[in-house]
Amino acid sequence: MTQIAVLGSTNMDLVAYVAKAPQRGETVTGREFRTVPGGKGANQAIAAARSGADVSMIGAVGADAFGSQLRATLEHSGVDTDHLRTIEGPSGTAHIVVDDEGGNAIVVIPGANGTVDHLAPGDESLIAGADALLLQLEIPLAGVRVGAEAARRHGVRTVLTPSPAQPLPAELLAVTDLLVANELEAATLTGVTDPQQAATALLDLVPEAVITLGAAGSLYAARGTEPFAVPAPRVAAVDSTGAGDTFVGALAVALAEGRPVGEALAWASAAASLSVQRLGASSSMPYRPEIDTQASQQTRQPQQHTS
Repeated sequence: MTQIAVLGSTNMDLVAYVAKAPQRGETVTGREFRTVPGGKGANQAIAAARSGADVSMIGAVGADAFGSQLRATLEHSGVDTDHLRTIEGPSGTAHIVVDDEGGNAIVVIPGANGTVDHLAPGDESLIAGADALLLQLEIPLAGVRVGAEAARRHGVRTVLTPSPAQPLPAELLAVTDLLVANELEAATLTGVTDPQQAATALLDLVPEAVITLGAAGSLYAARGTEPFAVPAPRVAAVDSTGAGDTFVGALAVALAEGRPVGEALAWASAAASLSVQRLGASSSMPYRPEIDTQASQQTRQPQQHTS
């Protein structure tokens, strides 16, 4: 079975659902509140596990009720948590507002994630045995970099999601194999707002890049090849929280299984299109049989290319 290691964050998502997100200084009445286990690292781990991989999570939770729930949620989805540390203090939290159009705004409080600035004993061995290492930016950059460097030492492919959007040090980019960014993140890294131009500009930083375009699908670029676009299925979105992480988790699995890039991107888009039709982040992520069904429908109906 494909082996995926994830080094990243675990958060409890505190989600408020509203008709329209408040502006600065404005108070609005919401219709619902939920607590949903999340964090970009945990989300990608769950997405990869539900996509059919054997997944291990490296990170930290607090010694609180949220920490226990986060660990249990990962384990329920089949993610190994032997390398998920428990530390004194609170777990990470994400405070999310979701509007009626499925858009979201998020404030992340790192909590225990802020301690993941190094590899603990056994972490590097775990990474060395993986087919891919998934990384994000909700833990300290020092932790992301040492994880990526460990993967490079052992010939393990690194897949980096540069979120929250920020400039990245050259040392981290030098050990990144595939960067998967949304339009804002790509623009932050390149200074270019046009996705086509940004995709090309990212190749000055990393050898392979994907820019996710939401309803419009994704763009792929690699050094020495022509960039190409892959459309997404047309669906009615109700909550886009976690869609990007669903895409990355599924993409990593498909690529590790040796699928051609175009097929892997289409399969990942099918997974993300299922997640946006459900509420929550980790709770919305589809299982492999669902993804296969959606992807096969997408192949039979290529004209349905937006969501």
